[in-house]
Amino acid sequence: MSKPSDARAALFIPTPGLPRSVEEAQSLLGAIAALSTAPLATIAQRLRDAVLPYLGSSALVIFTEDCTGRPQKKAGDEAVISRVSIAELDHIRGLLPEGGTWQGKAVLGGQERMVLALSSPSNALLVFTDPQPLPDPAGHAEAERTLRYLWALAAERIREKVADAPPSYLIESRAASAERVRVTAELVDSHSTTLETLLAALRSPALSDEAARKSATDVAAKALVGLRTLNDRTTELVEEPVATAFQRLREDLKPLMHFSGIDVQFIEPPLNGRALPGEVAHAARAIVRGLVLAMVDQGGLRRIRTQWDCDGENLLVNVRDDGPGELSREAPNMARLGQRVEALNGRMSVDVMSGWGADVAVSLPLDPPAGPLADVSGWKLGERELDVLQLLAAGQRNRAIAARLHISENTVKFHLRNIYRKVGASSRTEAIAMAHSGGLR
Repeated sequence: MSKPSDARAALFIPTPGLPRSVEEAQSLLGAIAALSTAPLATIAQRLRDAVLPYLGSSALVIFTEDCTGRPQKKAGDEAVISRVSIAELDHIRGLLPEGGTWQGKAVLGGQERMVLALSSPSNALLVFTDPQPLPDPAGHAEAERTLRYLWALAAERIREKVADAPPSYLIESRAASAERVRVTAELVDSHSTTLETLLAALRSPALSDEAARKSATDVAAKALVGLRTLNDRTTELVEEPVATAFQRLREDLKPLMHFSGIDVQFIEPPLNGRALPGEVAHAARAIVRGLVLAMVDQGGLRRIRTQWDCDGENLLVNVRDDGPGELSREAPNMARLGQRVEALNGRMSVDVMSGWGADVAVSLPLDPPAGPLADVSGWKLGERELDVLQLLAAGQRNRAIAARLHISENTVKFHLRNIYRKVGASSRTEAIAMAHSGGLR
């Protein structure tokens, strides 16, 4: 193992400023020890605590691409950290000189505020909001050196933890990355539909300029309202009646088809069909929207038919067009839809006949795949706790777990608190990752 001085030189970690008293020295050593052993989940808070004697702030944000599952690590004012976006952090990083520091006003958390940003050798970014340095100017140089030292130590700790990540961390990271990709892809599909609708209205020869502007304005206003309520809608019930889910699909596609002149036929699912799990209903609408956009891209279409059905175990989706038959499953947009179907353990078949159109069939299982119960005796869970953990690992939400086990949601929460404590998890995602690493599915 390298000597500390050698490691500092290799990592370009600066030497901390000299403490002015024994108490300050003890505090600094304690902060260094806390950072050196910090788990990823708490490293932002530990760094904020460590730098507090040298720099006050309303919030602290770490942005590192080493940790792909959770690139942001945050501590401080919830009103700030809950709204920070990667785009804002990327912009701030672009303002920094190489290996340097930048201070000024920038948008972070949705509003302009004073920030202090520091880079690191690992390309991680540290941002303080509303920085408040020591009141004593004589201590600024030492405080700055100590701040840089603590940040370099935290950045190296993150790099080491990611490099030495256990299987449970990899599972959690991949799950978080996949969820972010899924949400982004669905937003792209949804906004693509809106933009296609706007373009269709503006290009329509049947509309005057005034009518086209009015139609485009109405579409944009509706899209903005939908965007602003997206967070509320995604936290609603985890199950949705199949007829309601299909009606939302009709509403999604109606404006595009109205302005494009394509006849879209909707074959309604049975009214008494089984309710769809939220992720299945949401994914099915996104898949159909993606298929319709892919079909429209062929050109020469007059008609698209979409049909949903349910056999009690699967949602059956069928989308047909009367286009030129040029739809290719290998095309990037179709390949991405195929991956989304596979992620839900579903199947997608594409039947194309040149000159006659395409017929796409999708089958999405309504229940997660059953898996064998792992040997988790080391966790010392009770029988009911094992039931809850297995359903949690299968992707079920609290309400669905309560319904399946015929208990209340408050009882589910009680069991989850005990499970977190026994397995050593600090969050729902971490408990799922640990369950998966133990063989639960």
